[in-house]
Amino acid sequence: MATKAVHRLERVVIRFAGDSGDGMQLTGDRFTSQTAVLGNDLSTLPNFPAEIRAPQGTLPGVSSFQLHFADHDVLTPGDNPDVLVAMNPAALKANLPDVPRGATVIADQDEFTKRNLGKVGYDSNPLEDGSLDSYHLHALPLTSITVEALADFPLSRKDKERAKNMFALGLLSWLYTRPLDSTESFLSAKFGSKPDILAANVAALHAGHAYGETTEDFAVAYEIGPAPMRPGLYRNITGNTALAYGLATAAHMAGLPLVLGAYPITPASDILHALSGFKRYGVTTIQAEDEIAGIGAALGASFGGALGVTTTSGPGIALKTETIGLAVSLELPLVIVDVQRGGPSTGLPTKTEQADLLQAMYGRNGEAPVPIVAAQSPSDCFDAALEAVRIAVTYRTPVFLLSDGYLANGSEPWQVPSVSEIASIDPGIATEPNATAADGTPVFHPYLRDPDTLARPWAIPGTPGLEHRVGGIEKKDVTGEISYDPDNHDRMTRLRAAKVAGVAGIPDVEVDDPTGEAKVLMLGWGSTYGPISAGVRYARSTGAEVAQAHIRHLNPFPANLGEVLRAYDRVIVPEMNMGQLTTMLRAEYLVDVRALTQVRGLPFTASTLSDAIHEALHELDPRHTPAPATPKEERA
Repeated sequence: MATKAVHRLERVVIRFAGDSGDGMQLTGDRFTSQTAVLGNDLSTLPNFPAEIRAPQGTLPGVSSFQLHFADHDVLTPGDNPDVLVAMNPAALKANLPDVPRGATVIADQDEFTKRNLGKVGYDSNPLEDGSLDSYHLHALPLTSITVEALADFPLSRKDKERAKNMFALGLLSWLYTRPLDSTESFLSAKFGSKPDILAANVAALHAGHAYGETTEDFAVAYEIGPAPMRPGLYRNITGNTALAYGLATAAHMAGLPLVLGAYPITPASDILHALSGFKRYGVTTIQAEDEIAGIGAALGASFGGALGVTTTSGPGIALKTETIGLAVSLELPLVIVDVQRGGPSTGLPTKTEQADLLQAMYGRNGEAPVPIVAAQSPSDCFDAALEAVRIAVTYRTPVFLLSDGYLANGSEPWQVPSVSEIASIDPGIATEPNATAADGTPVFHPYLRDPDTLARPWAIPGTPGLEHRVGGIEKKDVTGEISYDPDNHDRMTRLRAAKVAGVAGIPDVEVDDPTGEAKVLMLGWGSTYGPISAGVRYARSTGAEVAQAHIRHLNPFPANLGEVLRAYDRVIVPEMNMGQLTTMLRAEYLVDVRALTQVRGLPFTASTLSDAIHEALHELDPRHTPAPATPKEERA
């Protein structure tokens, strides 16, 4: 048989979709790992139902995994898939609206039975009725081929059918010249105690690869070269894993034990899972009975001289509110991780949103300001965790660290830093009295502040001579005694606010404005970084002059932010909420910032943001019209 041709591509977006029991998340994860081994830059978007097991073959039960990989730097999982792998009619119907005409659709025709078609409202079989003629359709009997390939294995038909995701993975691995070694190693680790299951999955993987080589359905294979990257050690990492590593690393750099008090909640639970494996690094994890107990344990750990951390999502923050206020009053370090999801109430547990910003900013009784740090990409969750811990420990304050479902579950290559590159954090634990009583005896004043940071001393209970008490009732300045004095309460409130407002080490906002002539600024925070960057690239490639900036510190804001906002005729803030940062900026700087919002449980697309840029430019100058679009929206 003649060797098939191999065509070179710059980028590909693939979406695996099927029933939540078809293993699409595993398939996507393994394809991603294979891709990372080859040195491609990549970005992923897992999308799965909230139900543990939705009815099989129904639209609510569809699970998908999208991967964008390229020979250049990638910023988003891609606007639309070039290839859709649909394991059943529900997967096809749920995802086809996102697939552009001319794209490739690979479907398991064995699942397109009359019963399954009826479940999702298909009157006829789309694989046969011509409705997919504008796509490159490959209708393959994936299930029956897999069962046939495993005919000699002593497994039930149901167990053999479960391996069809490995067959599909093998086929796609051949189609895009991905190695199989890492997946074989993964399967060996996962099914090592079940040799028949292991052998069947490996056989299905190789059968899919062989099918691609031998079938006439695919005339060519494709190759995507490695992306240029700085020399170093890389690994593929999700936002939740990066955040866990960042918290553990920061605690180590501060010389503190880390205590996580958490209650499992989507999409934050994987942080608890990851940190639970770090016991040998001085990490203690407490899976509490509820959200209130979780943060109580974390704050108690901080009182005892550890770094207290609690992780949750928006509904959990609502329950933790009173204890966050207590932490503000106690002035102890505490890191509160909010992996945001769609709301309100229990909302959309597996979908992403940025709608907790105002809750983090104002969601407490009384005047209780808290610093807020937001991560911008999966790998940046590591650095954002370091920064949150630095502020919490240095300024003796609770700190909000905002992530979201998009960052938590998405992945990208991460260059593993050297420990020598990470700054140490001085906890400044008090070891001796800091004042003298009227009779000349040494005493400890728990609210005697550092003149530079306004932080109070942090004394570990049981340290001789540092006996003190703290509680939720207002304290007297310096001594910490209970006080109901109006003037003292005013002073303490202002001191706590001044401490947060004076957080140092916050860099100025950096503006990307290549020509210096842009009139429109795209300003973002959190996970909108990738989509905004891709949209700006796209707009520039189509004739737009546009500037871009991103904010990590949301309280306090960077010192030059007001100057930056006033330098542009139009400032657009894309947010996955109804305009929360826009509200804060308008109130703080009295600038006509414009919100661009969506609350669909999905990240922005680059084309949506590019269109918004051109629309703004046209409003400012009706003569502006975009140049013909380039299909390489992610190309630098």
